[in-house]
Order: sequence, then structure tokens, then C-alpha cells
Amino acid sequence: MQHLRSLQGISLGKTWLTIGVFDGVHRGHQEILKALTAGAKAAKASAVVLSFYPHPAAVLGKRENLKYLSPPDEKAALLAKFGVDALITHPFDLQISSLSPDDFMGNIQRHLRLEKLLVGYDFALGKGRQGDAAYLKKMGLSDGYTVQRFDPFLDADGIISSSRVRDALADGNVLAAQQLLGHPYALSGSVIHGDGRGRKINIPTANIDLPREKAIPANGVYACRVYVDGVKYPAVTNVGIRPTFTPDKAEANIEAHLLDFDRDLYEKELRLEFIDHLRPEKKFNGVDELLAQIGVDIKKAREILA
Repeated sequence: MQHLRSLQGISLGKTWLTIGVFDGVHRGHQEILKALTAGAKAAKASAVVLSFYPHPAAVLGKRENLKYLSPPDEKAALLAKFGVDALITHPFDLQISSLSPDDFMGNIQRHLRLEKLLVGYDFALGKGRQGDAAYLKKMGLSDGYTVQRFDPFLDADGIISSSRVRDALADGNVLAAQQLLGHPYALSGSVIHGDGRGRKINIPTANIDLPREKAIPANGVYACRVYVDGVKYPAVTNVGIRPTFTPDKAEANIEAHLLDFDRDLYEKELRLEFIDHLRPEKKFNGVDELLAQIGVDIKKAREILA
């Protein structure tokens, strides 16, 4: 799959297109992607996703300190699994937000031979959100493309959305996040040096370096699957400040203890999939009490991950 960083300088042939942020690529997004890729294949067209970075809500001041479920490269990897031919991650700024829908779609058509546009239930583009599905359908009649609008995708609790995934992660409910996403919530990053305290108590951990913009689950202990060089390992992961040792620490660490693994991981790239929440983070009365609880955590994680 191609990952292009702007519309500028590209020229694609017959295209089926969907436009949106697609943060997390959750189950609602997946309904659109399935129709996009199947339809494009049948029409012998390219299946293309046009997304934006930074998030429009952050640029327009609608959300402060917004954290991404899937930054651009992670999003590209997720979209590739659904058979998308190209992701265009277009820069979003105030100038883009001020374009009329006619100007924005005109720019798209200078770079893509648009045959069909697929949009979500609440989609609108252009200044003042003028370019909703009805407006775009009228444009398409004269410009030579059709528009398909999708109804919201629901579960028992309502519309599936990226905001609900973020709320689930903020509660540490990674099971709920997985049900909304249709896949485990994952983090990827390189292993960096920590203080070595885990190795001193015979529980070595891999400290994961993550971009600040990435959403992480609430502080706590989790059963995870960790991928190292494409090989999967069970793990117990602590997200938090380690209150037994560093109670005054402000920012959370992410430390994974891989089970049945004893090799050096420094500077390796790891992928963590959060499978279940084991317990909240807590302060223990000394190392012995901590080690006893870690033993319980490992046993429970093995049962879950089995």
C-alpha cells in the first residue's frame, strides 16, 4: 500500500475514495472500508483513503490535548490490512479548513479521477461544514462521481466512535476498547534504558518509548501480547508511575515484563497489544509484597493469554 503525505504531486487513475480522520480504524470505519475495497476491486479502480494530520479538531481548537489512537504510520498499517491501495495523509491547517467544499473537491479531482465517494453518517467538509452528503451528491451529478452515505454503526451502547474508544482506554477498559475497534488496542515503540530496578528484583522489564501524542490506557497492570521481531510473547505490562519506588513521578512509564523471554531488548521495536486489565496500580509495603503480587499477576495473565 502507498502512503502519500499530501495530494500535491500525485496523479491517480480511476478512484473510489473515502475521506475522514479514521483514528483507530474502528468497526464503524471498517464498514466503509469493506465497501470501498470490494467496490473498487469490482470496478477495477484504486481504493483510496484521504485522511488528515494534525487532527482537524485539534487545529480548530475543539479538543485540547487530543491523543491519537493511530498516528499516521499506524493508521497506514491498519488500512493496509483491509486492502486499501493508498492512504493520503493530507496536512490540515486553518487554510484548508477555510476552503469551500467546491474548492476542496476541485483540488481532489485535479489529482484523482474520482468515480465514487463513500462518506460516514456525520461527514461534512469545507468551511462551515457546508459539504455534507446531500451537497456532495449534487456536486457529483455535475462532476461525474456518485456519493454513498453510510448510516452510523451501532452496538448495544450506541454509535461506535473514536471518542468512545478513548473513553474506554481512559477507564483502563481495554476489553471494551477491543470490542469497539474489532482488534486489540496496540502501542509500538523502541525499548529504552530505565533505572534497572526490575532486573535487580529478577523481574526485568522493557521500557517502551512512545510519542507523546499517542493515547495510552489508564494507569494499571495489563495482560498483553508483545511482538518482538514478529514473534509473539505473553507479557504483564505496567502503565504508571511505580508508586512503590517513585511515588512523586509525574508522567507514566510503560514497562512490559515478557514471560518466557530472557534476551536483550534494548533499541528493539516492540508492539504491545492490550488484552485485559489485571488490576489498578498500587503502592506496596516493600519489595516482598510487590513480588508476591507480581506472581499473582503473572499467573492470571498466563490464564487469560492462554
